[in-house]
Amino acid sequence: MKLRLWAPSLMMVLGLVLGAHALQQGRGRKYKPPPPTCKVTVTVLRSYNSKPLENASVIFHPVRDGKDQGNMELKTNEDGKVTLDMIPIGDVLRLQVLANGFQTFGKDYELPTDSKDIEVRMNRPQKQYSIYENHPGENSATPKPQDQKPPQ
Repeated sequence: MKLRLWAPSLMMVLGLVLGAHALQQGRGRKYKPPPPTCKVTVTVLRSYNSKPLENASVIFHPVRDGKDQGNMELKTNEDGKVTLDMIPIGDVLRLQVLANGFQTFGKDYELPTDSKDIEVRMNRPQKQYSIYENHPGENSATPKPQDQKPPQ
């Protein structure tokens, strides 16, 4: 007798649940899998003795269609290495490396495959470049700003 009272209610609840589930399948976001990524390994070395540089800041800037997608900063380990595997294949990677007592390094890299090994050799600071000085390999026929006379 109790089964006769509960059976219609149970059938109604079951019908509502199945109906709601059927409606929900047609709605909502479609799942889009993430793109395949490139595993980038950066090794930071001192240029004068090729020893690893520990605790250097390596900043990754993924660039897609000419727009910076944000950045991620990681520190190198005792072997001077850092690895990141979150940048999609086909993007451009703008890499910056900063370390105390060394010149800042920056360069863009293409990521056409699923892995990329990058070696960065850090230099000691050098004299600042000046347009007012003669530099080897430049055309000396071009007048320097101090050689030009002001218009009268």
